[in-house]
Amino acid sequence: MNADVDNTTQKQKAHHRVMARLRGYFLAGILVTAPISITLYSTWVFLNWVDSLVTPHIEALFRISMPFTVPGLGLVVAVTFFILVGWLAKNVLGRLIIRMSEFVVNRVPVVKTIHAAIKQIFETLMTDQSKAFREVVMFEYPRAGSWTLGFVTGVTKGEVQSLTEDEVVNVYIPTTPNPTSGFLLFLPRKDLMVMNMTVEDGIKMIVSGGLIMPEERPGPVVGPAIKN
Repeated sequence: MNADVDNTTQKQKAHHRVMARLRGYFLAGILVTAPISITLYSTWVFLNWVDSLVTPHIEALFRISMPFTVPGLGLVVAVTFFILVGWLAKNVLGRLIIRMSEFVVNRVPVVKTIHAAIKQIFETLMTDQSKAFREVVMFEYPRAGSWTLGFVTGVTKGEVQSLTEDEVVNVYIPTTPNPTSGFLLFLPRKDLMVMNMTVEDGIKMIVSGGLIMPEERPGPVVGPAIKN
C-alpha cells in the first residue's frame, strides 16, 4: 500500500517538474520572440500607414492606378521629401520661407504656443548636442523606503527654483512599458542617487518592467546629480 502511495507521489512530482519546465520554456520563448515580433509588426504597420497616405497622391499626380502596392514606397517618398525640405532650409530662400511661416504662425494666439513647445521639444531631442537625458538617478518615490528610477533632464531654473529652498533638478519618471509618458518632478540634488548605468540600460530596464537587468558597473555614486 505504501509502495503504491510512494509511486503515485513520485509520478505527481515528476509531472509537476515537467509542467514547471514547460512553463519555463514557454515564458523563455515569449521573451525571445516577443520583442522581435512586436518590432517587425510595428514596422509593417507603420510602412502600410505611410503607404496609404502617399500612394493616392502618387497615383493622382501621375494619373496612374497602381495594380499592387509597393511596401516601403511611401517611406521612401517621405524620406526624400524631408531631405529636400532640409536641403531647402539650408538655402537663403528656404530660410526666408521658414521665417515668414514662423512669423505668421507666431501671430496666432493658440497655435503659436503649441508651435513653440513642439519646436523646442524636437530641437532638444534631435540636436547632436542634445542632453535630453543626462543620467540615470534613483530616489525614494512615491514614499520613503520605495525606490524608483528617473532621468535627469536639466537644471531647474526660473520661478520653480526661486520658490524652493534647496537646489533642485528636473527629473523625468517614465512609465512602464511606455517610456514616452511619465511624470516630471523637481527634486533636490542631495536626495538623488546617481547611477553608473547608461541611459540606454535604464530605458531597457523600464520598458521590460525589470525583466532586463543591466550588469552592475563599478559602484553607484551617492550624491548630487550632475551640474550644468
